[in-house]
Amino acid sequence: MNTLLPFGAAIWARLNGHRVVYHVHESSLSPALLGRFLTWVAQACSDLVIYVSEDNRRRVPIETVKSVVVPNPVLGSIADAAAKLPFRERRSGSFRVLMLASPRDYKGVPEFFALAQKLSSETDIEFDILFNAEWPELNIYLKKLEFRSNVNVYSRSEKPENFYARANLVLNLTRVDLCVETFGLTLVEAMSFGIPVVAPPVGGPADLIADGQEGFLVDSRDIASLERKIRLLKDDPELMLQMSVNARRRASEFSLESFYTRLREALASIEFAKA
Repeated sequence: MNTLLPFGAAIWARLNGHRVVYHVHESSLSPALLGRFLTWVAQACSDLVIYVSEDNRRRVPIETVKSVVVPNPVLGSIADAAAKLPFRERRSGSFRVLMLASPRDYKGVPEFFALAQKLSSETDIEFDILFNAEWPELNIYLKKLEFRSNVNVYSRSEKPENFYARANLVLNLTRVDLCVETFGLTLVEAMSFGIPVVAPPVGGPADLIADGQEGFLVDSRDIASLERKIRLLKDDPELMLQMSVNARRRASEFSLESFYTRLREALASIEFAKA
């Protein structure tokens, strides 16, 4: 079951004698009554619950059922490109700050533009934002945002690895008061390229990143702190390179091979229990 929502299929499977495995990546369930019902069905029907992070398991507990954490892997062309490309500071000529996001305020898009405005006097810093949306939707959303010459906006791309390949820093500015990230795949993808990251101090990203090691954990509402972190990395190449080494080492734990191994072990555990 991919998420808790298809409860009918879980009930059918249990009634027909099938094993049921849930893959949970919700951070919360609302309304509360629906959340209680869905977790009750999962508890009654499942043999195993797979979470994408420890934080995810803490926030959406399914009591009395065996559970494991199997983080999402870096896949396909992104993993291939990352493995072939050494990290170099300012490889595109400028210090490039990248964010990948949906066109939603809770994803921190207004904060991204505010941060770019704060740093608009720094002529060697460029801000790139890659949206998971096409231009008709973006044109409507972007009307309320004030553009700066240091911001480059891109619509959905089939090759996000091209954007990682020239970035020096990747941001996740999800508003912690509006949304909690259960994992943070774009952060792991960035780290696989050796790119330091800045992410929220709660949720899945806080499980992925040690503050000051692979990057920084910062509440996106604190624009002044974000600005200081960017200036610090831009002006300290030695720190950038050390964080790059740390980031790539951490990202190696999220390979497709590691994912397969963890998944096989998790599924084997219920096969053994039922034997």
